[in-house]
Amino acid sequence: MTDFESRVLADLAVLKNQMTVLVGDGNSGRIGSLEERVAQHEQRFQNVRGVAITFGALLTLVQFLIDFLRRR
Repeated sequence: MTDFESRVLADLAVLKNQMTVLVGDGNSGRIGSLEERVAQHEQRFQNVRGVAITFGALLTLVQFLIDFLRRR
């Protein structure tokens, strides 16, 4: 085996190890954990959005009530 071949095989071994860490070997790798974190952030964003919409609707109703009581 030449020096070049041994170097290529060593580099491939390193690459294989890095791919195993990145993708996973049956368990969730780094990509899987990133996907989970993104899903959690999306869920939190939807929750905050719902709270903001509800707060805006309540604030609008309070404003209508104040305007109604002033005109009476």
